[in-house]
Parts: sequence; structure tokens; C-alpha cells
Amino acid sequence: MPKKRNVQQQSLKPRLHIFCEGKKTEPNYLKGYIEIHFPGTKLSPVKKTEKNTPLQLVDAAIYEKQHNPPDDVFWVVYDREGETKYSNKIHAEARTKADSSGIKIAFSNVCFEVWILLHFQETVAAYSSYLDLKKKSHLTTHINGYDKGATYSFTDEETKIARKNAKVLNRETKKGANSSWTKPHQWNPYTDLYKLLDAIDEFGKSHIEP
Repeated sequence: MPKKRNVQQQSLKPRLHIFCEGKKTEPNYLKGYIEIHFPGTKLSPVKKTEKNTPLQLVDAAIYEKQHNPPDDVFWVVYDREGETKYSNKIHAEARTKADSSGIKIAFSNVCFEVWILLHFQETVAAYSSYLDLKKKSHLTTHINGYDKGATYSFTDEETKIARKNAKVLNRETKKGANSSWTKPHQWNPYTDLYKLLDAIDEFGKSHIEP
């Protein structure tokens, strides 16, 4: 049973919490985005967690949601990665659990690098894994020596391009998919990272004092 929230908790300003599957790439990207657009704030802590399966991340977010002020917002960030690692069943269960608990998901299929690639070009190519994308796409042409542990900064214009390209990619993927496929883990390629960035922007403008 969730702990009772006292008056002090209720008076706190809302926070936006993010839980990432990856320990480097996703946190580095998101922290960089936040520092550029809302420097010096405590807008959105990217939470440190050893949990990295879709269900574990959702459970960790649910636990924190139960122990924080009611106006706090919670997101989890993870990838498809391939059915050999996490089955369709696991992805479906994680999304159902998140939806029923008010947890938002920022999802990429097959990996986060689909989102990175979209900063530079349009693409509707499907890949079987991160290594497959790195080998067959132009990612390492756009970012020489791309590595998951590095930190990269993108301009507002590049991020704007990625948002636009992601919406086109998702629309084209859904258009060509089996009509019985209705969830993001069934669509390859796919990424809705822009929804998290939109949430960060909206949250920051609403809750950070000028």
C-alpha cells in the first residue's frame, strides 16, 4: 500500500522522472537535451537504476510513482532489441502495466539509434539489431566513430528534423504493417522519442520559474 503523502510532499513542485534501459546512450542524450534547453534546473532527473528489462523499468517507475507527490510525471525509455532478447509477450505486458498505472513509454524499434539517425536523414529501413543498424545505415558517416558511451549534442534544427522524420517513419511503417499489429513493439522501424522531448519542453515551460 502506498505511503500517505504529507502536507510537505503535496507542496513540492512537480518533477518529471525518467528511467532508461541503457546506462549511457539514452541518459547522455536526454541529460544533454535538458541541459541545453533548461540549464541549471532540476527538471528531470534521469534515475539511476539497475533495472533494464521493460517490465522491470515499468515496475521501478510504478514504485517511485507511489512514493512521490501525485503531480510528478514518470517516463520509461527502452528499445525493442529483437524477440530473442525480450519476447512480444513481455513487451505487451510492460505496456499494459504502464498504461494502467499512468506511466509513459518512449520506445524505439529496433534500437535508440533509429532516433539518432533521424537527426540527419529520413529512413524507413528496418533493422534486426543495433549492430545491424550500425553496419548497414549511414550512422557512422553522420557521426564518425559513433559509440554508445559517448556524449553528443544536437542543434535545435537537427532535433526538429528528427521529430519530423520520426513522424513520417512511424506513419509509413504503420501503413505497411499487418493490420493486426497495433502496438509499437510490432512495428519496425519505429520511434516516439519525440513525445518525451515534447513532454520535457512542456513540463519545463510550465514548472520552471523564469
